[in-house]
Amino acid sequence: MANRIKHRKVNIIVLEQGEDIAAHCGEGDIAILSNDAGWWIKFVGAGGHVDCYGEPYPSYNEALWSAKAAAEFGT
Repeated sequence: MANRIKHRKVNIIVLEQGEDIAAHCGEGDIAILSNDAGWWIKFVGAGGHVDCYGEPYPSYNEALWSAKAAAEFGT
């Protein structure tokens, strides 16, 4: 089940494997999800457009820290 963290008025949504970004995130949200490569940060924009950093983070804590830093600057 997706977990929502509110940071600086930005929703950071932590998704479990298999959960769909569009089903849990809206415009302006940041999604964190993992796969075999690591932990990814995805930014949800207008119309459901998703953008992300090019490299995954090796740990959940590093991905969360980066998502919170992005929220500080308004993504």
